[in-house]
Amino acid sequence: MQRKIIHIDCDCYYAALEMRDFPHLRGHPVAVGGQSSRSVLSTCNYEARAFGLHSAMPSRRAVALCPQVIIQPHRFEIYRAASEQMMAIFARYADLVEPLSLDEAYLDVSDSLWFGGSATLLAEHIRAEVFREVGITVSAGVATNKFLAKVASDWNKPNGIFVVPPRRVDDFVSALPVKKIWGVGKKFNERLNQMGIKTCGDLQQWSMPKLVQFFGKSGPWLYQRSRGVDERAVGRTGTRKSQSIEHTFATDLAGEEECLKQLPELYAGLMKRINDKSCPPLKSVFVKVRFNDFTTTTMERPWALDAQSYQRLLQAACAKSAKAVRLLGLGVRFNEADSTDQLTLWGPNESPLHSL
Repeated sequence: MQRKIIHIDCDCYYAALEMRDFPHLRGHPVAVGGQSSRSVLSTCNYEARAFGLHSAMPSRRAVALCPQVIIQPHRFEIYRAASEQMMAIFARYADLVEPLSLDEAYLDVSDSLWFGGSATLLAEHIRAEVFREVGITVSAGVATNKFLAKVASDWNKPNGIFVVPPRRVDDFVSALPVKKIWGVGKKFNERLNQMGIKTCGDLQQWSMPKLVQFFGKSGPWLYQRSRGVDERAVGRTGTRKSQSIEHTFATDLAGEEECLKQLPELYAGLMKRINDKSCPPLKSVFVKVRFNDFTTTTMERPWALDAQSYQRLLQAACAKSAKAVRLLGLGVRFNEADSTDQLTLWGPNESPLHSL
């Protein structure tokens, strides 16, 4: 049976809830985040995005670009409560639900009998239910697998739906920019573009052995995703790859000595996060240092998880610049089993087709 996957993604989630609870904010540029000179935005509405504002932008920069922006403080208890409401709605219509964060989730509705088995009509119904009960809009993508559904949910934002039926997978994927493949970040995309690979259609010209030769473990999933293939099951959760902690200081730290004074508290916080959970075997430890000109350096080594390792890494990182430090972070990476998806003999359109 052809799989039917829905990906639901909220539209500017935090900001949407602020506008829901404070109607006077509607129609104005709104962001959520801190208001100090060290704070950054968590999200912003579409009116604010028109001025170039985006998540992770320093609040000071946001105000400079859009002096009329209204920056609301975080209300995480409200955001969590709304997320629980949405997940309860999803559970009414799908036995397999995989939350990705507070504001998005996959639903496997392959066996659903709702609306005669139409995943498209069901997705529209769920969108209407969320708006009626939670008071915010969501966008949806409907497709035969998780990769395509997630790409589709972003296609007609905000408050839209996009469907990739099986018969259109080849054409849809061929024209898709490679940056739309999850895991292809800015640097990786630039590298691919420099090699003449700008779309998934370009990537399809590369054989599996050639992709493995050039990109190692990334080769198999690049091969699959560029062809619209994704066999991952909804509900599967992977092991954690890393754990970290970081802090932005209200006042810049001047030099290595002041940075080292912050190390015990950061290390204690990291160890608490690690000890609170069951962790895979350790692969490496790392430190992150952001200087007051916003340049960032990371030092990583396969060393023991102890304070002495972080001290050595921090000293090496601080030696790279004489600038004052605004942020410090500590972290660990874990060994992970080879999670490469099993290759399939079927192409995306070669299995029996059932209407989405």
